[in-house]
Amino acid sequence: MRDFKQISVWEKAHQLTLAIYRAVGSFPIDERFGIRQQITRAASSIGANIAEGCGRGGDAELCRFLRIAIGSAFEVDNHLLLARDLGFLTAADHEQLEKQVDEVQRMLCAFIRKVESDLGRRD
Repeated sequence: MRDFKQISVWEKAHQLTLAIYRAVGSFPIDERFGIRQQITRAASSIGANIAEGCGRGGDAELCRFLRIAIGSAFEVDNHLLLARDLGFLTAADHEQLEKQVDEVQRMLCAFIRKVESDLGRRD
């Protein structure tokens, strides 16, 4: 088991989720059960899956949850594009959030490679 709060990608995912929650606060009220809910659910799922994987029984399980987390990061990326194209996000806000998502995606990929490499050395 690992302490997820000590993992840098979890911290970045947490910061992204906070930024997403702040950004969707300006979305139209009638979107509270639409894209607003979808994007916050996907964003919070990134960190939640990292945390859950850290609490599981080993690196194989951690990898599985990290892959789910990266899927959620790509889902957030999609929702951000949709929110921008619908006029709910300014281009500048979208660009800033997109940078954060890209960083989380890259960090997750690197972490997955490291954990898989560690698994391979044990075989």
